This record gives sequence, structure tokens and C-alpha cells, in this order.
Amino acid sequence: MSKFTIISRRNHSKASERYVDVTFNYASLRWETSVPIEYRRTGIDLSDDQEVTEYIEKVYEQCHPDNWEKWRLEQKEYWESRNAETTASIFMPLLTFEWTCQGCKLPQNPNFARRVQDLKECGYTVATYPAKYCSNCNTNKTHLLLLPLARGGVSGYETWSPQLRARMISTLRSYDAYEGKTTPPHSLLPDHKFPEIRWDENTRRESLELLTDADITKEFQLLTNQRNQQKREVCRRCFQSGERGYPFGVKFYYTGDSSWSQDIPSRGKTAEKGCYGCGWYDLEAWRHALNKILG
Repeated sequence: MSKFTIISRRNHSKASERYVDVTFNYASLRWETSVPIEYRRTGIDLSDDQEVTEYIEKVYEQCHPDNWEKWRLEQKEYWESRNAETTASIFMPLLTFEWTCQGCKLPQNPNFARRVQDLKECGYTVATYPAKYCSNCNTNKTHLLLLPLARGGVSGYETWSPQLRARMISTLRSYDAYEGKTTPPHSLLPDHKFPEIRWDENTRRESLELLTDADITKEFQLLTNQRNQQKREVCRRCFQSGERGYPFGVKFYYTGDSSWSQDIPSRGKTAEKGCYGCGWYDLEAWRHALNKILG
């Protein structure tokens, strides 16, 4: 028997994610799961069949059932050390590593999508299946499936320590780039100007701890969580449609126009050139250029 069988491929367009639904065949278990092959939180974006096969083989090894119990214990310790009971309450039912129905097996939460996003930002690999039939509640509901991979996935995603976060906020002088003013630091998050949805496997750095103050000023801006999520959605639409967004309803670009340049790739470090001139990419530069025109 082969180690795994690929069942199908599918897209989750709302999240700009792609999956391979697969059955992993272990000696003690036949496990039906879903492996993300486009998943920006871990920098995965695979299309070539050989690359997909090699990646699934790596996931197969890392997700071996012999490792499950140790992995569960490590994650429980992780959540015990965090003050995040609401998000943890959604995480814990996923430790079955089976498709889990949002409607009847997960806590009801008015901001469920945000809580799932929190899990992904913690580095977890969570597969999503919209409108999957649940035999328990007899409805089509969103289902989630957690893969027991190391936080950050087989590759990884840029994260920062609490100490670095505090340093970044201090370096950027607690300046809310959306509001254009200094605000209380506890309400602000460092935001990559270059959106992660356009990263590839060569964009992410192994560590941010060696960032200089000049690096922080050049590559980051501070936003509230609400504006950070708003920017993510704008950048996702831009990535999918090629239509660049604009803040405050003001259709102004200090470089380029409303269309993503066909001369610039959609992913990778070179893609950052396509973001230049967009207000969401650098709100302060956009504001400065617009004020210069207005006099």
C-alpha cells in the first residue's frame, strides 16, 4: 500500500488558499486529511506536481500518529502560557485532527473568522472546508481540520517576540499610520508594508531579531488590529483581481494607477514594486504625496 492517496484538489478562494485532499496510510491508521499547497502563513505556494508530491511526503512524515500525543501536550502547554481563552476554546476541539463542524462542534463566536485567523497567526496549519456536509447537524457548514505540524509549518512564517514587537512600536514612535497620529501603543500592531499574500518561499526571513531601526522604518508601519485586517482584505482582492485598493475612498496613487502592472510578477520580492504608490502599502508616504498636491 502506498503511503498516501491524493483524492482531489480544491480552492478556498476567499482565503486565497489551495488544498490537496489526501488519505495518509499509516500502519495503525488510515487518516483522511487536507494538505494546504497554497497557504501564505507558512509561505507555501506549490503548483508543480513533483513539488506537491515531495511536500506531501514531508507532511506525511511530520504528521505520523506516533507523534500526535506529544504534539497535543506541547500545544496545551503553549495555550496555558497565553491569555487567550476564547481562541484556545476553538483550538482545543481541533485536537482530534478530524474535520470539525463550526455549527455543532465548535464554540459559537460572533467573530469566528478572526479567531481562526488568530490560530493561523500563531503558526498553526488549519485546513478549511466551506459548506461541508455535517452528518451530526445535517447541514452544510464550514469545517476546520488541524494538522499536527510544528507551528510555522514545514517552512515558516515571519513572527516576532514580545520584546521585538515592543521595540518596533517604540522605533515607529507609536504612530498610527492610518490615523496619522500618535496613539496608545497597546492598540497597535507592526504591519508588513509588503503584504504576505504576495510572498514566496524566498521572501520570508528565518529571524527578525537582527532588524535594524532603519529596516523597521523602511519595512513596517503601525496599525490597529481592525485596520490590519482591513488591509489584508484589500491586498487579497488586489492579488486575486489585479485591481489595487485605496484608503478613505480616495482613488489616488502616488506611483502607478489602479491596475497591477502586467510587467511585475504577482509574487516574490520583486512583486513589492507593484505595491508602490498604493495608499495601503505605505499610508504615511501616500498621505504626504496627497497633501503635497493639495498644498
